[in-house]
Amino acid sequence: MDNLCCFNSVYSQGGRSSCSSGKGRSHQGLVKYGFTLVKGKANHPMEDYHVAKFAQHRGHELGLFAIYDGHLGDSVPAYLQKHLFSNILKDEEFWTNPRGSISKAYEQTDQAILTHTPDLGRGGSTAVTAILIDGQKLWVANIGDSRAVLSKKGQAIQMSIDHEPNTERGSIENRGGFVSNMPGDVARVNGQLAVSRAFGDKNLKSHLRSDPDMKTVDIDSDTELLILASDGLWKVMSNQEAVDIAKKTKDPLRAAKRLITESLNRDSKDDISCIVVRFKG
Repeated sequence: MDNLCCFNSVYSQGGRSSCSSGKGRSHQGLVKYGFTLVKGKANHPMEDYHVAKFAQHRGHELGLFAIYDGHLGDSVPAYLQKHLFSNILKDEEFWTNPRGSISKAYEQTDQAILTHTPDLGRGGSTAVTAILIDGQKLWVANIGDSRAVLSKKGQAIQMSIDHEPNTERGSIENRGGFVSNMPGDVARVNGQLAVSRAFGDKNLKSHLRSDPDMKTVDIDSDTELLILASDGLWKVMSNQEAVDIAKKTKDPLRAAKRLITESLNRDSKDDISCIVVRFKG
């Protein structure tokens, strides 16, 4: 199981290999995380980026976790990896109004990406972010179809919303766009993009939204783990299946690798990124 990266050929692009993994824990060691990213079978470079770390901030311990799934290049997810969390945390109101700060930072970061075009190219990215405050309060925000799923007493609870063109058709059409449903293909905005909200995508931005959906939850003794993953995993696995697999393994890195191995066994061809955060034991 730990040799997952060995059976994927190494594909370097800008110093990034086709597979990376790692793990860490909170200062007190009560919360542990593990992550694994594997390049898919497409002939373009890896476009998934992640954040997984604990940081001390204004006397609090923050767990910062994110999956950024890029398209049409990796410049936008790379930008998000570097800037999105810092934009959230530098907002003075974060400690009194996390919802407002997260929402504002998503919008401001998107504006910065669009302003940087053509430096960042024409591409875009989804995002799912999770901020754990002092091991007690979890804030999840997302745009696009990367997903966060919580396990509580073994039951899968989806913490994010998949922004798919068919479900947000009204918003797209109100903005002058259209949704195509070609046989054998997924629904796409203007025949191009398979998500209805994204960072970047300057050519489609007038028809897309970049405001995040958000959920918050208190971490209690019944909360076992959190899974963040790109759609390369969720295309082939249900929320409950993912929780059932991850729960069997106490080591979150090993759990993340098992989830990706299972996704590959189910013939997922996309880039696959997975972070597992275990809250107890």
